[in-house]
Amino acid sequence: MNTIYCLGRSYAKHAQELGNEIPASPLIFIKAYACATESSSVIQLPNPEDEFHHELELVLKLGKNLEPSHYTCGIDLTNRSAQNKLKEKGKPWALAKSFKGAAPLGSWQKVESIESLNQMNLQLKINGGTKQSSNTKLLLFKIEQILAYLKNTYPLQPGDLVMTGTPEGVGALHPGDKLEASVGKAEAQWTVSL
Repeated sequence: MNTIYCLGRSYAKHAQELGNEIPASPLIFIKAYACATESSSVIQLPNPEDEFHHELELVLKLGKNLEPSHYTCGIDLTNRSAQNKLKEKGKPWALAKSFKGAAPLGSWQKVESIESLNQMNLQLKINGGTKQSSNTKLLLFKIEQILAYLKNTYPLQPGDLVMTGTPEGVGALHPGDKLEASVGKAEAQWTVSL
């Protein structure tokens, strides 16, 4: 069984926009692998009463040697309503991150080099307007540091995914929103539905 390892607060400006401290080492949480949806053009929000936020990320797929073999763009969907309530009570927030369809993914591209992953442009447009725009060179931890930390700490397996964190500009999604995402050469388009 594979796992999705996710980094939180991996861009300084994103940590600051949510009022969080900048971590001294990678902050890891996990999504169930079944959250990943590939080749889907629809983002299905599970609860119309809650607020869900988009978080554009570089996503890596680990190969046989536990090095990234492919990359894509992905959205770390966050149920912000549930997350805020759970964090206030000091409870785990899997409900906010690991629900059905919580990790829509774009087209997979072959990794050319680790160095190339450290300088990729990320962009998310919603209804034609740019919401997130950054570059992976602004990650607090370089890709090789993230991978070394994961290898030393977690039981990584070939096929695992690593969501490397989101830059600033996260915000709420609404039914009917049209998303256009790109990270490097990877692209995706989605429409939000309830």
